[in-house]
Amino acid sequence: MSDGPVIAMTAIEKSYVTGEVLFHALRGVDLTIHHGEFVAIGGPSGSGKSTLMNLLGCLDRPSKGRYLLAGHDVSDLDADARAFARNRLIGFVFQGFNLLARTSALENVELPLAYRGTPSRERRRRAAQALARVGLGDKLNNTPAQLSGGQQQRVAIARALVTEPRILLADEPTGNLDTATTEEVLELLQNLHREQGLTIIMVTHEADVAACAHRAVTVRDGKIVRDDKLPSPRQAGALREVG
Repeated sequence: MSDGPVIAMTAIEKSYVTGEVLFHALRGVDLTIHHGEFVAIGGPSGSGKSTLMNLLGCLDRPSKGRYLLAGHDVSDLDADARAFARNRLIGFVFQGFNLLARTSALENVELPLAYRGTPSRERRRRAAQALARVGLGDKLNNTPAQLSGGQQQRVAIARALVTEPRILLADEPTGNLDTATTEEVLELLQNLHREQGLTIIMVTHEADVAACAHRAVTVRDGKIVRDDKLPSPRQAGALREVG
């Protein structure tokens, strides 16, 4: 695995016009993330962390600055080119799971491969493999309504993994979960990071969740104000065991 950065942001700014007011969401952000890092991004509401996540995930583009994603400059890509980059390089996990309600777990996980035009048999094989990876090999035909919240998030993680992305972006992945289920999902993310060297970037406002990463980046007023290595990350599962 390369030691070079998978993400390199330099002097990133993002501004929005609301009415006649110019709002600066990000102000001169520099951020480098290397292959295999597990990074938590935190900060208070309105700090700019969600805007930063959108830029990292190529859901939006910066107003100024340079963003290299896996060595490719994606700063000025149009919407179609950003969508192509997302589908090839990034897997997303969201707070609300974003699963299709009347569709099986297997079919939900297949979707990103369908967008790629992957043949049906190969899609099903890879989707089943991804579900097995997250401990749901026996739930292929269950719909979201037949799964717990934690299981639904595992399906969402499997969907993010099925394309074999370079980066997993998790936006408040435990925000809708209780403490015990939060620990299960964090334990899964830690295992994916430790056993497969997956690069994970997780946005969270919860200190206990951020403590499970190896690096904590704090955003405030549109700037990175702290960037700390966490040499002894909290091992997920401890809170569940105590409870």
